Amino acid sequence: MPMSDNFKKRLLPDLTDIVTHFGTPFHIYDEAGIIDTGIALKNAFSGIDGFMEYFAVKALPNPSILSIIQEMGFGFDCSSIPELVLSRQQGASGDKIIFTSNNTTDEDFTAALSDGGCILNLDDISLIPKLPVIPELICFRYNPGPRRTGNDIIGNPIEAKYGVSHDQILDAYRQMAELGSTRFGLHTMLASNELNYSYIVETTRMLLKLTQWLSAELNIRFEFINIGGGLGIPYRPEDSPLNLDEMSRQINTLFDDYRSRNEYAPKLFMESGRFMTGPHGALVTKAINRKDIYRKYVGVDACMSALMRPGMYGAYHHIDVLGKDPTKVPTEKVDVVGSLCENIDKFAVERDLPEIESDDILIIHDTGAHGHAMGFNYNAKMRPQELLLRQDGSVELIRREETMADYFSTLSFEKNILKK
Repeated sequence: MPMSDNFKKRLLPDLTDIVTHFGTPFHIYDEAGIIDTGIALKNAFSGIDGFMEYFAVKALPNPSILSIIQEMGFGFDCSSIPELVLSRQQGASGDKIIFTSNNTTDEDFTAALSDGGCILNLDDISLIPKLPVIPELICFRYNPGPRRTGNDIIGNPIEAKYGVSHDQILDAYRQMAELGSTRFGLHTMLASNELNYSYIVETTRMLLKLTQWLSAELNIRFEFINIGGGLGIPYRPEDSPLNLDEMSRQINTLFDDYRSRNEYAPKLFMESGRFMTGPHGALVTKAINRKDIYRKYVGVDACMSALMRPGMYGAYHHIDVLGKDPTKVPTEKVDVVGSLCENIDKFAVERDLPEIESDDILIIHDTGAHGHAMGFNYNAKMRPQELLLRQDGSVELIRREETMADYFSTLSFEKNILKK
């Protein structure tokens, strides 16, 4: 179900006061919910020595959130220099950071391998000659091509830009071993927002089988497999949540079998972003306009620049109207829209919602991942503030809203002209 009952119980009684104090729009995140999810992951895979969650920083790159993640003992999955900087500001380095990028620059490599380093996960065999140094520990992102299917967000592996192909993977590890790497990991990321736990189990099975083949061919041992992110959340009320208990039970069995055959088993890593924070965030916005033409439109003071998933993917985000229970009040079919000069600037299309009046507060669920992080400034729209609902009930500003001064700051620079 979208937005947990516990999050609602913590948020809704005080939401009017929060709106009065901070104004709208804002994303608000639930500290208690994030911690509960982290504990659930730890418990699910406690039977696998060395299990580690590397939070996908791209999902919610806010230092206050990363601090919560770090305090749980988790690491960080990064794919850019600023994400590395954010993670290192939390004290993470070395094996607490995995750096995976594609079309990686020299500057990226230098940043990844300095300041305490990281686990370097290469996306392409052609990147090997570009390495400034040969790391002791190396990992490759594997793309199985037609051997597996993907899903709508990432795409089928054979069409995806990510990873080392099956016919290159053996040579990739051979080259690194010959160059001096002595420690090895194996990574893949094949689907995003996957609710079918069997898909994740089969991905684990695939990587374990691949490590056995590579180990036998090259006489190397794999310290870990990384099944990537992709654990889904139920955005729609009718969706069933990911069955974490059954998924972990089957994955634990796979590791037990591997250990019995090989007298050791690699560690299990994953890079859950959406699963960790997605359900524990909401975009709170105010109704400011109604328009009745060929359809009924409710205009709000947030727009697609604060949450682009519905417009970009046609993604569903559940919406509540504060104080209005749709089972007890009249409803109407409306589009909930922002002010952007784009017709896809819609949070909901022909959605049955309680009749909405000006100044009603709308709560758009499940924006705790890929919400604010995917924001942009088209139409010179400013991204909203971020708030954190602490476990003690206090609410803290953890990112201010953007201002016109921020927007115009990049137009202040020294003149630079290349003359003929």
